[in-house]
Amino acid sequence: MVDALDTLVTDFYVNQKLALKMDLPESRETVLDLFGRLKKEFPGLANFRRFEDELALESDELQRAYSWFSLKGTTLRSGSVNPDDLGDAYDLHRKVLEVAPWFLSISPIDIEHLELVFGFDLEAQGDRDAIVFKALLADGPLGEMIGEDEQVIESQPVLGIALEPTSRMQAFVEVKTRTTTRERNSGIFTREPISVFLTVRNTGGIEDLGDLDMRFAALAGCAERLAEERVLPNIVTPLRHAILAEP
Repeated sequence: MVDALDTLVTDFYVNQKLALKMDLPESRETVLDLFGRLKKEFPGLANFRRFEDELALESDELQRAYSWFSLKGTTLRSGSVNPDDLGDAYDLHRKVLEVAPWFLSISPIDIEHLELVFGFDLEAQGDRDAIVFKALLADGPLGEMIGEDEQVIESQPVLGIALEPTSRMQAFVEVKTRTTTRERNSGIFTREPISVFLTVRNTGGIEDLGDLDMRFAALAGCAERLAEERVLPNIVTPLRHAILAEP
């Protein structure tokens, strides 16, 4: 799938989030031991950064392909931007699920949900809300909402899907435009991305930490199928065509 994205998107990223019910421990020794273990496994994760309420370990973000891991509140997050293949991204996410619970004393009953996100950025020079509306909504019933002399000022569709009867496996598709009021008022638009996010989430409880790898594999398979069969042909490709059609 990654090879097919070269002509469609500007950037592609694969992010993971493990959400917990309780706050993560803040012990200096615990955090540094975990970060040291991840750096040993992935030497590129060499930059340790502290934000107001977040600790992060990152590779060189000036490179086209880079990765990161962070701790914040009740979440562990990891990400891979422009990986050569999905396996490269999955290696980091799987390692986080394997080692982080032991360093951070995470128990199965503490786990709220696990999610995997495929993100697609498409740079556009123009009114990004108008582009999304034209590509995805104008030819449907919502297109009738806009009068002849009226202007679309927000077009950021979100769709949530229960993938099985219990609703424990869920998928969300969201489009973000980031068009500012200043851009719209001036008519001068910067070159910024339209982002398409495919999030696949499992909210079911687990009995053993070893089940996290199996849970991740299910999310990855589901995300790949939805991306290839639905998101790329029905959302990303029409957006790409609409961007190229801009004057």
